[in-house]
Amino acid sequence: MDTDAFIAVNRPQWERLQELVRSRYLDTAGIDELIALYQETSTHLSTVRSTNPDPALIARLSLLVHRARLRITGAQVPLWRNLRRFFWEDLPAALYTARWSTALAATIFLLSTVISGLYFGLDSTARDLVVPEEAQRHLAQREFVAYYFADDATGFAAEVWTNNAWIAVQAVVFGVTGFWPVVMLLQNGLNIGLSAGVMGAYGGLGTFFVFILPHGLLEMTAVIVGAGAGLHTFWAWVRPGPLPRLWSLSQAARALVTVAIGLVPVLLLSGVIEAFVTPSGLPPAVRIGIGVLVWALFLLFMLGRGRQVHRAGITGDLTEEQVGSTVATAA
Repeated sequence: MDTDAFIAVNRPQWERLQELVRSRYLDTAGIDELIALYQETSTHLSTVRSTNPDPALIARLSLLVHRARLRITGAQVPLWRNLRRFFWEDLPAALYTARWSTALAATIFLLSTVISGLYFGLDSTARDLVVPEEAQRHLAQREFVAYYFADDATGFAAEVWTNNAWIAVQAVVFGVTGFWPVVMLLQNGLNIGLSAGVMGAYGGLGTFFVFILPHGLLEMTAVIVGAGAGLHTFWAWVRPGPLPRLWSLSQAARALVTVAIGLVPVLLLSGVIEAFVTPSGLPPAVRIGIGVLVWALFLLFMLGRGRQVHRAGITGDLTEEQVGSTVATAA
């Protein structure tokens, strides 16, 4: 293709399109002309890219096509509105959509925690097989509490946040396998149950709850929600319903990304509480009360606000315009 000849032939159309893009007001005829020239220029850009990729011409036409598209579709939604929609509509809707799989994840975690706590707390032989007696005594008398005072509060909060975020990401990314969230829940439940059993055996069960509840309620709920969202994705793959299997999986996966992003500030708040509230000099009742209050607010956001937006038809998935295509469901 002769680039100079191509430019000479089509330059008047590009200049006219540029003029329409810059116009403040357009009548019906002007809008129709803008759309027609936009389509033609898009074709020109595609032709240049495929036959004679001149970098300068491609850059010029790409910018022109981009500006024309913005003029046709309208101004972009401000960032703050997108953030508001994400955190006030999409996130609670996605959390609420995965409520039943989250309830299953919570059941798995609580059962493993309670059973292991009772087992190791009441059976000294089993406890000694897992943790030597000297290590048990050291944990109950010093190590469990000292953990919360080991580092600078700010650095400790960052460390806790990254660790918990990594656990949640594992649940989200590998949730489609179906077994990884279960393994993660069982592992965390067994570890917490073992610590509770050791503390209880040495008379430190009260200390255990004072130092675990302020941050642990929100922290473990966030991890459980991540696991529940992962299980929801797995179920969408196994039982797609009226949608084709890949469509059902992709829809659940997009909502899962919403949950994963939304859990980041939740886990950050949990880390801040663990670093600054849990080891503070506040009375135990106040520390636990702060943890319960924040936890209750999160549940209200997930179930209360989530139910409200879910009834309005919001699922936490991308809009049809963003997805780019739709699929018909079976009658």
